[in-house]
Amino acid sequence: MRLARPLENLIDQLLKLPTIGPKTAQRLALYILKMPENEARQIAQAIIDAREKVAPCSTCGMLTDVDPCAICQDQGRDQRLLCVTEETSDVIALERTGFRGRYFVLNKNFHLMDGFNLDDLHLAPLIDQLASGKVQEMVLALNPDIDGEVLSRYLADLARPYQVRVTRLAHGLPVGGDIEFADEITLRRALEGRHDVQP
Repeated sequence: MRLARPLENLIDQLLKLPTIGPKTAQRLALYILKMPENEARQIAQAIIDAREKVAPCSTCGMLTDVDPCAICQDQGRDQRLLCVTEETSDVIALERTGFRGRYFVLNKNFHLMDGFNLDDLHLAPLIDQLASGKVQEMVLALNPDIDGEVLSRYLADLARPYQVRVTRLAHGLPVGGDIEFADEITLRRALEGRHDVQP
């Protein structure tokens, strides 16, 4: 069955969003058409506003509508602790843990298979922070895949001249998971990251 061209276009545009498959895109498109016109316009305007008014912080790279961002302006943050993440969504997740250090967000999809060049990363603000002498530890909160491994080593080499301790998030078994279902790499990392049990 052929749908109205504007409806097909809306479905096609929604399909560009992550985790949205054809059925979900169709369901969302039909829902949007049923919404009151002013609500649909508010959604459209919110997308336009976000695209026009949100940009990476010049200091840390976090997506923000003020520069520097609220985290960089927060004097209560521990300037000795710098956490490097791939995306702003990673910062949001880390903030829920109560982390009180500062961040540097790469804002790049780093994929070795796509021919990504490490020199394309905009790391001048990171180097400035490391060179300031305030940072004592750089925590690499990168995805635990091959790209994250390569990037971790690259950033560790970058930090070496600044006498900064470089750490990374522990990898291992998820809470509530069963050992028998864990893959070999996860189990190996869990063994490597073992620690003493406190009485």
